[in-house]
Amino acid sequence: MEILLNQSSADGFILLGIFSHSPADRVLFSVVMVVFTVALCGNVLLIFLICIDPQLHTPMYFFLGQLSLMDLMLVSTNVPKMAVNFLSGRKSISFVGCGIQIGFFVSLVGSEGLLLGLMAYDRYVAISHPLHYPILMSKRVCLQIVGSSWAFGIIDGLIQMVVVMSFPYCGLREVNHFFCEMLSLLKLACADTSLFEKIIFACCVLMLFLPFSIIVASYSHILKAVLHMHSAQAGKKALATCSSHLAAVSLFYGAAMFIYLRPSRYRAPSHDKVVSIFYTVLTPMLNPLIYSLRNREVMGALSKGLDHCRIGSQQ
Repeated sequence: MEILLNQSSADGFILLGIFSHSPADRVLFSVVMVVFTVALCGNVLLIFLICIDPQLHTPMYFFLGQLSLMDLMLVSTNVPKMAVNFLSGRKSISFVGCGIQIGFFVSLVGSEGLLLGLMAYDRYVAISHPLHYPILMSKRVCLQIVGSSWAFGIIDGLIQMVVVMSFPYCGLREVNHFFCEMLSLLKLACADTSLFEKIIFACCVLMLFLPFSIIVASYSHILKAVLHMHSAQAGKKALATCSSHLAAVSLFYGAAMFIYLRPSRYRAPSHDKVVSIFYTVLTPMLNPLIYSLRNREVMGALSKGLDHCRIGSQQ
């Protein structure tokens, strides 16, 4: 802790960013900000609808509400600082600010990864065992699933934040990323970080492959159950729900695995920065659209909410 406090009094870091001030990069920056705005609005709207509509007080929407909260926090962790640095021309971030970014980012990515895996199990129970669903996915089980996802992510984030920020840093302190990404920061350390990087790799394997294996197993059983359904319409509905879920999951896990499970000799900062956009900005925008805003129940809740607003404004 003493090391952390001593380091915090020193100079911060320079975030080199992802965009230059060329016309093409200004357009790309504008696109990212539009995606960021849509992600904010979509997730806030979904959380609001799930809270106010009793018909959405089901296990599936409870998990989706937690996923939206994680996405809302994730997209707010890195993008505002990136935008401020780009627009102001200043690229600095304080030592404490960098540590906070790492803690929030690792915690939220870890929590979301675990929650996505457990949400796949929820869909498996709903489709393969509909009669036992209320028992298998009781309120207590739902709270345990969400609580364990948050707990594992937060513990992982706190540990990695404390260890990373305890290393001594020297030189130019230029982080070749648009946020304080842990692996990019470790390249600036004045100490040997090879052991810690191996531990990070092992943690990433566990945090990514464990929920991903749950997803693969769950959807394998779901596909088997769908193929044995007598109702073609029910089968199509189940496949539509699961295919959209798989699309979002593939984007999230694919990007995370690309960055954290590649050998270091194959890593390129330019590639990592672009891929990071996918699961820090694009996935939080797509999740509310893919999972919920195209669902009949959510659209019904949105329609009722708009009707209430319209009636209230007329009175």
